[in-house]
Amino acid sequence: MTERLNKVLASLGLGSRRSVEKLIFSGKIAINGTITLQPYHQVNESDQISFDGSAISRTGAKKKFYYLLHKPEGYLCSNRRVRTEKIILDLLPEKEQRLFCVGRLDKFTSGLLLVTNDGTLAHKVMHPSFEVTKEYLVHVREDLSHEHLTQLSQGIYIEGSFVRPLHVKKVRNGTMKIAVKEGKKHEIRLLVAQANLTLLKLKRIRIGSLLLGSLPPGSYRDLSLKEITPFLSAIPKKKSL
Repeated sequence: MTERLNKVLASLGLGSRRSVEKLIFSGKIAINGTITLQPYHQVNESDQISFDGSAISRTGAKKKFYYLLHKPEGYLCSNRRVRTEKIILDLLPEKEQRLFCVGRLDKFTSGLLLVTNDGTLAHKVMHPSFEVTKEYLVHVREDLSHEHLTQLSQGIYIEGSFVRPLHVKKVRNGTMKIAVKEGKKHEIRLLVAQANLTLLKLKRIRIGSLLLGSLPPGSYRDLSLKEITPFLSAIPKKKSL
């Protein structure tokens, strides 16, 4: 039985499928001593995979960790520290594990963040073909008018693709909820700027059926099997591009 190299590396805890593909493209992964740049290269159980010249053990079941974290502003969604920057792994206990973020938030955005060592979960939560909804609480300086909400709902081109929010709902003056499923980089910030609004605070409050709720900033909790099963059992709703 063979599997795609990117899937195998993700299952071994080297990161999400997107991040392990970057490792492959950078020439850090070798199969049986030969560097490969192909994420979809088929490997079997007898193939020896190495990372930066060191063999990767493929024996034994690796314990999976699933955390729901309330990311505070000022933290980077990164495994590597840049100078004295704070990273989300500073907030978690299993620092010896190869944990990574599922769906990054920029330094100045707070809210719900999934942290795991399960590449399959990361893929199914973030890949557009699974259409997992992400919802944000958005605070702006201006009073929100009907025209603002209409313009936000019309969508925007980002990186050559047209994206449109699933819904835009006013909560009160200066506060609204925006739900998206594409997950383009800085999508909410770009939508707000396009509507000539001044963004004050941005917080992610939901991913699929998972809610941030009252979890305090900087705190985390374990996710239950019941909570992660809908993501792991999901099938694509549309063809991958």
